[in-house]
Amino acid sequence: MSHGSEKRVRSKHLTIRLSPEERAAIDEKADRAGLTPGSYCRQVLLGAPAPRQVRRPPIERRELARLLGEIGHVGSNLNQIARLGNVGKDIDGAELASVLADLAVVRGAILKALGRDA
Repeated sequence: MSHGSEKRVRSKHLTIRLSPEERAAIDEKADRAGLTPGSYCRQVLLGAPAPRQVRRPPIERRELARLLGEIGHVGSNLNQIARLGNVGKDIDGAELASVLADLAVVRGAILKALGRDA
């Protein structure tokens, strides 16, 4: 490969028509490989090596879906606590601390699934 940026080296386009299902399958496989769809297709079609620096970390969709459900539970609990506070009732500090701890755990798991430090 010659020196220079990708834009200067790769100046030609290839356009293909895909069904929504085909495009979704390519996007999903690229996500799993931690590549952009273009890099993934280049790798599959040409056997090209992966880029030196992967731009997107592989994402575990099932894990993120589970975490999204957990965030819903935490949000529901926070909403109930906020309602109590809005009508002038005492808020249980231990309950609030528990919900915030749950939120910190979910945040850490999301960062881990994204390949980042917590």
